[in-house]
Amino acid sequence: MPPVTPTDFDLVAEARRNWERHGWGRPDAMVAATSIARAQQIVLARVDAALAPFGLTFSRFEALALLHFSRRGSLPMGKIGTRLQVHPTSVTNTVNRLERDGLVRRTPSDGDRRTVLAEITPEGRRVVVAAAAALAEARFGLEDLPARELRDVHDALLPLRRAAGDFE
Repeated sequence: MPPVTPTDFDLVAEARRNWERHGWGRPDAMVAATSIARAQQIVLARVDAALAPFGLTFSRFEALALLHFSRRGSLPMGKIGTRLQVHPTSVTNTVNRLERDGLVRRTPSDGDRRTVLAEITPEGRRVVVAAAAALAEARFGLEDLPARELRDVHDALLPLRRAAGDFE
């Protein structure tokens, strides 16, 4: 993880003071959104650091894990995008990199010649299992939070995800 230069004050709290001083409205929402965005940056940097020894980023790990969990070890490219909730271009870029690294291969679908499957290789299975162990050891970058607070974070974000249509 790149070094963080700590400040001698909370930048989000300072943003709140400025927001309120200028009368821009909804400071609680601004502070919550800014805190979520900053937390995402911190967690992703920590997760990517844990995955770096495996040549993976979190997005590539997610794709490998999804393929590893699938019954046949393969999924159509479109289904990968749907399951990971990412744009098809992102799936293509992710699979390209995994394929170049020998962790995934593209195969034609038996049922539909127009459909291309991404299939995890034996090396991909080995790497994803080792990477998952490293992520678990690093507690997904959330090592500073006890179990109860981890559940609280999940519970606090659930209504936002539900309202956004993340799931039914």
